[in-house]
Amino acid sequence: MSGDPTHGHDFIADCRTRIAFDLLSGTWTGVVLAALHDGPLRPGELRDRIGGVSHKVLTGTLRRLERDGLVARRRYAEAPPRVEYELTGPGRGLLEPIAALARWTEVHADAVLAAQERAELSGR
Repeated sequence: MSGDPTHGHDFIADCRTRIAFDLLSGTWTGVVLAALHDGPLRPGELRDRIGGVSHKVLTGTLRRLERDGLVARRRYAEAPPRVEYELTGPGRGLLEPIAALARWTEVHADAVLAAQERAELSGR
């Protein structure tokens, strides 16, 4: 599918736009990509910058992002070994959609959280 989904186009099961939604559906995906915005980081530096993510979850997220071609892993032949992750072209290309979602969240997060709380209180 091409074009703007808000202008009369339906999302269909085999639509290539679904790729972007699948890529961004992970809880930490957008956060990790945004954290790499300014350049390569080691896993420990990423964890410090992000906060609240376990080593196991970060490792899994980085592996998925590398598999999907959004980050590149660089291993240096040093003792002890040093590994850094950096955005690829496609990964850098997702920064603007992530920023757009952040702007949406600034405007609508309180309403969404209030609706979730109401639903929880009513047993839905």
